[in-house]
Amino acid sequence: MRRLPFLTISIACAGLLHAAGARAEVEQLSLLDFSLEQLSDIVVSSVSRQPARLADAPISLYVIAGSDIERAGARSLPEALRLAPNLQVARSDGGNYAITARGFSSTIENKLLVLIDGRSVYSPLFSGVFWDAQDVVMEDIERIEVISGPGATIWGANAVNGVINIITRNAAGSQGALLSMDAGRRERGATVRQGGRLDDGGAYRVYAKAIDIDDYPDAPGGGMERRQAGFRSDWKHASGAASASADLYRTSVHRRGGAEMRGSGANLLGRANGALGEGSDWRVQASLDHTERVQDGTGAQRLDTVDLEFQHGARLGRRHNVLWGGGYRHAWDRVKGGTSLEFFPADKDLRWANVFAQDKIELSSTLRMSIGVKLEHNTYTGMETLPSMRMAWNASPTSVVWAALSRNVRAPSRFDRDLYVRNASGGYSIAGGPAFVAETVRVAEIGYRAQPLPSLSYSLTAFASDYDRLRTLEPRPSAQGAQFANLGEANTRGLEFWSRWQAAPRWRLVAGLVLQDIDASLDPASRDRSAAFGVATNDPGSYWSLRSSHELSDALQAELALRRVGQLPQPMVPAYYELDVRMAWQPRPRLELALSGHNLLHASHAEFGAPATRRMIERAVSLQLSARF
Repeated sequence: MRRLPFLTISIACAGLLHAAGARAEVEQLSLLDFSLEQLSDIVVSSVSRQPARLADAPISLYVIAGSDIERAGARSLPEALRLAPNLQVARSDGGNYAITARGFSSTIENKLLVLIDGRSVYSPLFSGVFWDAQDVVMEDIERIEVISGPGATIWGANAVNGVINIITRNAAGSQGALLSMDAGRRERGATVRQGGRLDDGGAYRVYAKAIDIDDYPDAPGGGMERRQAGFRSDWKHASGAASASADLYRTSVHRRGGAEMRGSGANLLGRANGALGEGSDWRVQASLDHTERVQDGTGAQRLDTVDLEFQHGARLGRRHNVLWGGGYRHAWDRVKGGTSLEFFPADKDLRWANVFAQDKIELSSTLRMSIGVKLEHNTYTGMETLPSMRMAWNASPTSVVWAALSRNVRAPSRFDRDLYVRNASGGYSIAGGPAFVAETVRVAEIGYRAQPLPSLSYSLTAFASDYDRLRTLEPRPSAQGAQFANLGEANTRGLEFWSRWQAAPRWRLVAGLVLQDIDASLDPASRDRSAAFGVATNDPGSYWSLRSSHELSDALQAELALRRVGQLPQPMVPAYYELDVRMAWQPRPRLELALSGHNLLHASHAEFGAPATRRMIERAVSLQLSARF
């Protein structure tokens, strides 16, 4: 891949901004401008694909506001996700992270669904997310809705342990010009964005972004270069709205002394929604996605995907709010194997089709029930049934008790069925998984969300999940090598807690704690050969965080974030404490300078992976500049 010098990108950004004459029309509101009551009234869409108040949502849901991300100074999506107390985020090297909710953490994690503006970024190669291929302009994020727990009825297979929905601002909310630059010892980034009005009454924004992460010469680990550009346009009309967006990127991830991974891709997303009268509404969405990944000595993949969705909602009588819809996704996956890894067949067409229906029933003025089912058909196992039932009771005007029962599956991926790994003798140490079926989970949850005081709110959720047919690596019958099968099981029990406290008009504290016990085991018939590919889970028994946001004056802000992550068992990673601090100064309303310190308690620490390959995360200091015109 041809590498663009970072300085060239920065100069180009500054030149574009100098030429921009438009001024921003929407002022950025401070986090502390909103009371906790107003934060509880935030409208979320990930619970049922329809607008709903956060305070009434019968689900374990945390919302990361765009202002939270700006205050923390997060420059990548994984670092922004550290702000969610119900997520476990661990960095393994420059571009790779292990991100999960409720266990089964891995850099190829396969039980968490991630969406950007409603577009799934799930890879059918392993049922997970390549985090080095995902990015947005951080200043354009409106909010990130993080669900811990299953989202099967609405979002389908693979939304097993959670859903992350990254929602960017309407183009009308990002007018004028933006320049953002940051630089530290090993990481640098620059972003330029220009927004304006269209002749037909719509709005648009265009952007370009660059990130450079250096290799670590004194420890195993890698670096990354990434270049990305894109646009978004939005229109409103009398009975609805429409939007279109696209992104184009190139990335290179390299490890000292190892093979380079080169990636590129492009996507196009279109969405429209409208009202039909009498409480009825509709929404359609279509997306195209192209991805290429090449890793020297390992192989290459070319993936083209088309995704179509439709939904319709209507009120039936006084008590029923029905939502139904469906979707179709088709992927053309082309894989070229390397010296050790191959996929048979190399080229495969993958199809997913679904229909779903959900009814939200108002049993009384304080009691609500939601029942739903999704039928989803996939290429490997055919039809899967994904039901759920949720109850919510407003015990008082400022509190809600809720409970839920759900069933979900993780449909097989190409990794499970089609992966072949060569051994030194020319045979295969792993020879696919021809009989591999969907992993299943049954989940029971109970939660309580309350705001007992105007200055205090909190959420508490207890969950129990029973997993069956988890992936194991079993000896092949009457042959050498092994193949994937479904002879694993696990039980998880846990507690999630988070709270916001407005300690003073200009000072807010956010605390979070997760306790979890994950008990994985094998069927008596199993002869599992490799826990690294099977039911092994490398998760801490607990992790917690405490974040302080303090406006010291109208122009000076302080952000402190303390976190503790418990010990990971296998491979063992010691427990650690870390502290991030950011001081931001606004000499003018549209100009901000910030000094950030990351991982200040230790010179370096490990977060994930085996000692021979993981990156030691170092203490770092960075300077950030953000200007709006």
